[in-house]
Amino acid sequence: MRVLKTYARVFVADLDESLPLYETLVGASADLRFAFEKAELAAVGDFLLIAGADDDVENYRSTVGPVIVDDLDALIALITGTSAAVVIGESHSATGRFAYLRHPDGAVLEYVEWSPEIVATVFATPKAGHPLG
Repeated sequence: MRVLKTYARVFVADLDESLPLYETLVGASADLRFAFEKAELAAVGDFLLIAGADDDVENYRSTVGPVIVDDLDALIALITGTSAAVVIGESHSATGRFAYLRHPDGAVLEYVEWSPEIVATVFATPKAGHPLG
């Protein structure tokens, strides 16, 4: 099991208004843009922009991630073997499979295993020093 990518969550009021600045900072267009529950998300570089009404995104504010892994099942087995607890078990989204786990230190992390199509989209151009490059 390997960690492929980790995003910093950034909560914004309006995705269309905020995204251009982050695309300028990163020097590239968003890799992904999709809806999840009542939020709208965009991944650009190592930022995950999350837009939505405060009540709709509040649950995401207290968690870390997403941390993208190549094998969610192996990650869950590894983490739960260290006394971590599954908060939300394996679930599915537009990008693949995910789970939320509470580490022994109390931190709750979102782990995601992308679908092969998303992996190909995000890592289409290998970069030096990148786990897939």
